[in-house]
Amino acid sequence: MEAQVNTTSEEISVSGSTSGLSHVLESGVDITHGPILYLDDITVSFDGFKALNKLTLTVESGELRCVIGPNGAGKTTMMDVITGKTRPDEGSAFFGQTIDLTRLTEPEIAHAGIGRKFQKPTVFENHTVFENLELAMKTDKRVWASVRARLGAEQLDCISETLKLIKLRDEADRLAGLLSHGQKQWLEIGMLLMQEPRLLLLDEPVAGMTDEETERTAELFLSLEGQHSLVVVEHDMKFVDQLTEGRKTVTVLHEGSVLAEGLLSEVQANGKVVEVYLGR
Repeated sequence: MEAQVNTTSEEISVSGSTSGLSHVLESGVDITHGPILYLDDITVSFDGFKALNKLTLTVESGELRCVIGPNGAGKTTMMDVITGKTRPDEGSAFFGQTIDLTRLTEPEIAHAGIGRKFQKPTVFENHTVFENLELAMKTDKRVWASVRARLGAEQLDCISETLKLIKLRDEADRLAGLLSHGQKQWLEIGMLLMQEPRLLLLDEPVAGMTDEETERTAELFLSLEGQHSLVVVEHDMKFVDQLTEGRKTVTVLHEGSVLAEGLLSEVQANGKVVEVYLGR
């Protein structure tokens, strides 16, 4: 059955062309009967190499999940599948109960409520911090709508709250290019939040940060937990420890599959994990 996908600013509609039936998701993700993200037996091959090998992963709504693993474990490919950049050869990927990620384009997936942050911050360096957040706001981006757009009280409040959350209120009028590396990372996270995502994918977000910046980033992510679901791919075990607080699930990937899953202390004590990743 061939799927047809149509999106508007209000809904995502997935219809089956042979059955004539359709299911419409209005302004939200259906998580009433399950997790917010479900990957089942995902396989991705590149020239015979299996970057993902029957990967199965479940993330609950509001959960903060850390994903670790050695280089080549499949972490980036996993996020590529979730965001529509890479199509799996086999398996299924669902956002909530009904949004089949394998049938949507990258923009449609972003509109559905999945935001991704890459390791290197990408901000508009010649614009102020405030303007960066304004540009990232989830609004009608068509030309005439953008030309006529004026910020209302609600939008100004949203930007103000985001500036406070990412601890850049005093830098609102500063050019983004003049920020420190850590501040640019926080600004990009703020830009993602302006798009109102339900799920955030964060790739090594503290790489290159000072210890103080790393600690503040951990505080930021912990403040987002519950309201948002977060999947954090990271190599810094100290940062993972700060995020998990000894009570959150850590997933270890190896050769495209889940090698171990559990509390950080449990996976660190797992002999297979020690052998392939921790090196001690």
